[in-house]
Amino acid sequence: MLAVRGVKLSYETVREWCLKFGQTYANGLRHKSPRPGDQWHLDEVFLKINGPLHYLWRAVDQDGDVLDILVQSRRDKKAAKKFFRKLLKGLRYVPRVIIHRQAEELQCGES
Repeated sequence: MLAVRGVKLSYETVREWCLKFGQTYANGLRHKSPRPGDQWHLDEVFLKINGPLHYLWRAVDQDGDVLDILVQSRRDKKAAKKFFRKLLKGLRYVPRVIIHRQAEELQCGES
């Protein structure tokens, strides 16, 4: 867009702009994003990815929006709790209800 107007830029100029304005822009987007619902579901699901079994942990709000996910090759409940505790710490509010569903096997590619 700038090249059409005759303005020449280097990659270094764009990188410096990103460093200077990027965080402010990201913070503005984060504050404008809608707040997730107050009822969260924590799912633990077994997945087969290219043969081996993996464990998927995800936090979903009442509207079905995925808040965060964690995929592990070994089931580590302590690491998953730490991961979601970090998610809660990053938000400025606490969900009213957290529902935890135990693992179910999910066959990828099947509907």
